Amino acid sequence: MSPSEPDSANDSTVPSSAPSRLPAPLGRYALIAFVISAAAAAFGYVAGPLDPQRLTPERIVDHLQANGGLHPGYRRNHAKGVCVIGYFDSNGAAAAYSKASVFARGRTPVVGRFALPGGNPYAPDGGVPIRSFALRFTQADGQQWRTGMNNMPVFPVATPQAFFEQLQAGAPDPATGKPDPARQKAFFAAHPETAAFRAWAKDRKPSASYATERYYGLNAFYFIDTAGARQAVRWRVEPDNGAAMAPLSAQDHDVLADELDRRLTQGPLQWRLWVTLAAPGDPTADATRVWPSDRREIDAGRIVLARAQAQDAGECRDINYDPLILPDGIAGSDDPLLAARSSAYAESYRRRTAEEARAGGHPPKELPR
Repeated sequence: MSPSEPDSANDSTVPSSAPSRLPAPLGRYALIAFVISAAAAAFGYVAGPLDPQRLTPERIVDHLQANGGLHPGYRRNHAKGVCVIGYFDSNGAAAAYSKASVFARGRTPVVGRFALPGGNPYAPDGGVPIRSFALRFTQADGQQWRTGMNNMPVFPVATPQAFFEQLQAGAPDPATGKPDPARQKAFFAAHPETAAFRAWAKDRKPSASYATERYYGLNAFYFIDTAGARQAVRWRVEPDNGAAMAPLSAQDHDVLADELDRRLTQGPLQWRLWVTLAAPGDPTADATRVWPSDRREIDAGRIVLARAQAQDAGECRDINYDPLILPDGIAGSDDPLLAARSSAYAESYRRRTAEEARAGGHPPKELPR
């Protein structure tokens, strides 16, 4: 999720084009590999020293950049996207669990970003089924809640090391320019935790609208109430914007931003924010596992989007959607991907802004960003 670059402030990553047809079963593995590679890129992870070698933010972002291609001034992940402006209307229902003022009854402004996974700003909209939705909530006291969500209900892997191995397995073969299906197959065999994601990706079609997607926070967090009690939670947003449209083809380009603009000319778009409360024993450190469906859920309010902006000049352009930028009343869990995402996002953001500075303070003009 959240989307957003490994730069987190604004980013995500994906391969530049879908793999060509290959005979089964390699063709099937190549397709799943491509989708997982894209999903993996939806987050940039890294986390300090790991044995047998140190896994650093630089190494993670280097691999994201190598897999998606270098496009100076763009996010290393989620390079292709659109800014959105709106607000969150809280109904007060989550205030019993979190002292964050964003959950008190009332309205909080939001700046968001829809995006495709991957570092290629030329990527076709129909190339992969993954979409991301990042949000920054700014409370009246100046504190912020930033979150990156994706339309997949689970993440492929549970640790930064596994994510790094996934990036390595998804690296383009110099001879073909595409991931090696055999290498991807070996990665999946070594990582059975990817099964839930692969099951989702297998039959998922690329949607023709950002507005009709459900988006998941994936990682666990803690809500902290006024007495200091902590409750493990996950969140998602459910759309209330009409029925889904026919899926896109792999060749469809630049459809999603135009479709979003057309919808917004007819009125605001909205999603319901649902918070799921964990029960004792529910895993908080593994984003590959869903919690049981009978867990209590809270309808916390509505996210309303009123207008879109081009990402090259929009308000989301310089936001790092770091998932650990949180207000009092929300805290990160023991999920190792959270610290890894935060570190890699910072590295991606550093590279992107340095490239802009070298270009005279303006993003290099390949495409609107």
